[in-house]
Amino acid sequence: MTVVPFHASWIPKPQDEFNIQTDNSNTPFTHPWLPKYGSQPIHPATRYNPLDFAFLPPLPSHVTKPISIETTPFKLVENVADLDYLATKLSEVQEFAVDLEHNSYRSFQGFTCLMQISTRYEDFVVDTLKLWDDIGSYLRKVFQDPFKRKIMHGACNDIKWLQRDFNIYVCNLFDTMQASKVMDLERNSLEFLLKKYCGVTANKEYQTSDWRIRPLPQDMIKYAREDTHYLLYIHDVMKTTILSKYGQDSLADVCRLSHNISVRLYEKEVFNKDVSYLYLYGLSEADLDGKQLAVACALYEWRDNVAREEDESTGYVLPNKVLLEIAKKLPNNEEDLMRIVKCKHDFMDFDFIVKLIEVAVDIESCTAKFKDLSLQLRQRIPVSEIARKVQFSGKCESPRKLVMYSVPKWIGVKRRILNGRVEGEDEDSFGEFSTVSFESPKGLSSSPKSTTFLSDHRGKGGGGGGKAPCVKPRHSRKVVKVKKG
Repeated sequence: MTVVPFHASWIPKPQDEFNIQTDNSNTPFTHPWLPKYGSQPIHPATRYNPLDFAFLPPLPSHVTKPISIETTPFKLVENVADLDYLATKLSEVQEFAVDLEHNSYRSFQGFTCLMQISTRYEDFVVDTLKLWDDIGSYLRKVFQDPFKRKIMHGACNDIKWLQRDFNIYVCNLFDTMQASKVMDLERNSLEFLLKKYCGVTANKEYQTSDWRIRPLPQDMIKYAREDTHYLLYIHDVMKTTILSKYGQDSLADVCRLSHNISVRLYEKEVFNKDVSYLYLYGLSEADLDGKQLAVACALYEWRDNVAREEDESTGYVLPNKVLLEIAKKLPNNEEDLMRIVKCKHDFMDFDFIVKLIEVAVDIESCTAKFKDLSLQLRQRIPVSEIARKVQFSGKCESPRKLVMYSVPKWIGVKRRILNGRVEGEDEDSFGEFSTVSFESPKGLSSSPKSTTFLSDHRGKGGGGGGKAPCVKPRHSRKVVKVKKG
């Protein structure tokens, strides 16, 4: 058996190898293939009543178990000719089963690595990485056809991934997980349904494997096939059981629940500099004071920018646990910081992060803007309530708005916050100003158009070694724009 870890670090990024284009900008996903009502996209399934799908297509006259995987015809779809063959086969059937394998650790939004489809006669595994730009044009029509039933298990995420990656929208969904809930079964997992209805013990060896790996080992292909090979039969048995033991109202409930999942629209994670960090996992229990919370906020936004630009998950750039540990310990030199972070990425600028921590702490010392938020978190006030108050009052600015963020990959000239000056630029041009503003890196709209940091006001306190002063009232600030070198 081939052992594939959760993260196969030696694998080239598919985004680069297969030229997969992603939009990580801090803007909503637009659903370009959907009609709009005003600015709101309209899912094609919303025109139908979910009960229209209850008996469409009808159940087969005889429910028979599927033949074994070993004797079922199989095709690994890796080129456009095979994809065209798959689309033709799906156009000829009334229902098919679908599942996806996904990777979210080495990409900001995640991406679909594999698509499994089974009809009553044949299994398919589609290499979505190789066929990324063609899948939508070949399969969009059959997925949207309301007269063809799509059987999925736990379809909530799969539905959104199909929309995000391939602009595919599903009509006439039957989710076997929702059926198991309506039937009040003791468990709702596919593993349980396989054992209960098919007598098959699912092999979960590859459940958390890195599905980016190519070529796919035969063991992983077999595992992927199992997720859809039996689903049509499970659907037949569950639907027959619901009608005979629970009644048509229960079947209508399954159809409604499945329909509600199918019409959900994918939403890209949009960063809000004032409140996004409040939802950091573990923050409420971290017991941070105002200075520590200010650092957590600054690190959170730095991490978001890096993850978007590098197309990495925020957890890969800087895990939540590590971010909170940095915020608690407030390291003031690179050595202490490296003992916390341990791993090194190309985009980890330890000197810059140390300076970021220093400036965030200094700003909080002068403004105490995070002190009240820290008290609210310690009092276990719901984060949603705290966030609502912050957005309403608008009085808690992110430290990052006051700190120049820089990553060498983003900007050709490495800039540093050094005594209120910018290394690599004409220092004399900043002497009379108390703030300096830079344009955000091209292609990143996750932050305001300008990023501002406090500089040492040399006219009022000398030039060497001074720390960032208190924030001046907005009307008294002078800002100079500096174009990227």
